[in-house]
Parts: sequence; C-alpha cells; structure tokens
Amino acid sequence: MPVRRSAAALTAASAVLCVAAAPAATAAPTPSPSAALPAGLYGTKDPTYDGVWRQSLALLAQDAVETVPAEQAVGWLTGQQCANGGFASYRADVSRACDAKTMLDTNATAAAVQALHALGGHRDAVDKGLGWLKSVQNEDGGWSYNPGMPSDANSTSVVIGAFAAAKARPGQVRSKSGKSPFDALVTFAVPCAEKAGGGAFAYQPDQSGKLLANGDATAAAVLAGLGHGLVVTGTEPDGSPATCQAAAKATAEQSARNGAAYLAGALAKTGHLDSPPMPGATDPAPQPDFGNTADAVVALSAAGHGDKADASVQWLAKNSAAWAKDAGPAAYAQLILAAHAHGDDPRDFGGADLVRQLNATGPAPVSTTAPPAPKAQGDAGEEGKGGDSAGIWWMVGAGVAAGAGIGILLSGRRKNKQQ
Repeated sequence: MPVRRSAAALTAASAVLCVAAAPAATAAPTPSPSAALPAGLYGTKDPTYDGVWRQSLALLAQDAVETVPAEQAVGWLTGQQCANGGFASYRADVSRACDAKTMLDTNATAAAVQALHALGGHRDAVDKGLGWLKSVQNEDGGWSYNPGMPSDANSTSVVIGAFAAAKARPGQVRSKSGKSPFDALVTFAVPCAEKAGGGAFAYQPDQSGKLLANGDATAAAVLAGLGHGLVVTGTEPDGSPATCQAAAKATAEQSARNGAAYLAGALAKTGHLDSPPMPGATDPAPQPDFGNTADAVVALSAAGHGDKADASVQWLAKNSAAWAKDAGPAAYAQLILAAHAHGDDPRDFGGADLVRQLNATGPAPVSTTAPPAPKAQGDAGEEGKGGDSAGIWWMVGAGVAAGAGIGILLSGRRKNKQQ
C-alpha cells in the first residue's frame, strides 16, 4: 500500500519484533557508515522494514515505463529470497541461510513476485514465491503480514495481486477448509448501509468486531477484488455511477466496486485522502496522505472511474514533490504507477520527471525510453495525458501486474489503521 505498506501490518510486525514505532515527526533512521547499504538497493534510508518492498515497487514502476533496470538491482532482489520461496522485509546478510528465526513477510514476498514476473526470466523464483504464499494461507482464505496472525485486508489484497499478476488464478488458491482469498476479502467490506464508511474496506475488525473504513485497505482491496496487481494499464472507462450497491451475497468484484465508490466520495471533498495525526503529534489536525491518495488514483482507474481521480492527480502533481523526495524510491514508484494508471505522463508530472527521479535513487538502468517529444499546439487537447505515442509505449512496455525509511512508512500506513 504512506509508501504502500500496511500500517496495521507494520504495527503487528513491530510488536512481534518488539520494535517501538517511530513518531510521525521523527525522520527515518539512516544506516551508520559501519552498516553501509548493499550495492543495488534503491534508496538511502534504513531498509530494515521495507527493503524488499521498495525495491519491488521501484522495479515495477521502471518496467511500466519501459525502463530496463540494472542487473545489480534485480540481483539484489533475487538474492533476498529464502530457499523456501519467501522473502523477509530485508536480510542484511544473505550469505546466511534463512531459518526459523527469519521473519518472513507476505507483503514483501507478494510484491517481489509481481516485480520478478513483470521483468521476465525469473519463473523459478516466482513459482517458489507463490508456493510459499500458498503454504501460509490462513484457514479463512486470507493472509496476515507475518504468517500465523489473523488475516487482514491489505495482506490478503497484495497476495491476491501476486497470484493475479502471475496468471495463477487466485480464486482457485484455497485453504484446507476450502476458502478462497476472495472469501476472506469480502469479510473486510463495510456494508453500504453504514453511514460512516459504507462501501469501504477495513484493515481488520476492531476489538468489538466493528469494521472501520480505512483508505489504505480500500485502495488495496479494490485492486484485488477486480483481479489486478499493483500495476494497472489501459482500463476502459465505466459509465455506470460510482455508488455503493448492497447485495444479499456480496461478490469480491461488487465489493471492490463499492470500495471504488467510497474512494470517489472521499476524494471529492478535497482531492486527497487524509491520515489522522500520530499519538503525540503537535498538530492535532488530519494530514494529507500522499501515498494513499496515489493508491486511490490507481484503484479508481482500475475500476473505470479515472475521471473521479482527475482532481487528485492534479493535487498530487502540484503538492507531492517534497513528500516524494523525503520518502524516496517507493514514493516515486507510487506516483509513477498512479500517473501510468490514470493515463498521464510520469516524465512530466507537475513539471517533474518522476522516472528520472526514481532512477537516481538506485543503480543506473540499462536503458530507458526517451521522454515524449514536445506537443504541438494541435495536441493541446491531450495535455497532461502523455500523447498517443506515450500511451502506445505504456501498452507495450507495461508489466503484468503500491519504501521510504521506517519513519515515513510507519507514520503513513500505521496512521491509516486509525481511520
């Protein structure tokens, strides 16, 4: 999913690891010179909690815009995989084999599977990753961030996306009790009748069993319910109104479309989603959430309601530069994937070349397509949409298919659990 990692999932992971969450105002830790980052990794901030995730998003975004990443960058990702197919969030010493103490991460594994499948030539790694994910599926059909915990909407969604991106039919991936991932996904959908958040998805039920709307979980679940991975390309507009439709027995697709309706309504107010302040923050007001807004753009585009995201794209183009610079490679990747899904030019996003900025956070790519030629006056109607040639490149070059330091990560998706 912030830089798309489940806030609540990271909370759970931190609890398991006995790591205190970084407050919103605290910058992400930077590795000391004695703990230099490995060659090939994107970004310069501590990768402990997001190394594989941000690497995977960076590679997916590059592939979507026909940039061929450095072999060193791809090799770093493949080198993180354990022999059983799973990935941890980050392994500092890959010379040591994974063991029972290695904290494997379904979100990192699902993202890595999508990236390696999109790049091609990694079928064995993809199959092993999918095999591990299947082996840790919960009885309700879903997944948790770390195996053995209750299922959550974000983890279930990103794993569904991995199977879908790899053409592995997620609906046929069933638990021992016969439950599919979609069976689990719909249990997180807030009923349309709920005045607060009807149509949205919750991360998990709260302690009383109530489902509370969560923008991060909703964006992730919309993609999963519609059978998409993290990369969305060339969806057709849906002329039907974006409204929540109640049903006696909700399907994953209808629940996803209800989620899109919720996102459309939430974005209509200001053009962006908000996050509540972290505990102890000096400013009690909700803060604009750049990462979740970018993810919502992708979700609405996947649902055929890209027009409902127009204002959000404009808001991101105008306001996201400082956030992306501070957050790093996964943030640039999220913006690229949002622009790509919406049909905009990520090389001219509010005047910024997001592709160049992403590439600068890691090893130089093998090749990258040149920016589109400047538009003639007769092309004014295509302003902001990238032009025909860019659209063709995206259609041909996109992969099948939402990093920063832990401070940004935790203060992003963790905050969204509170919504």
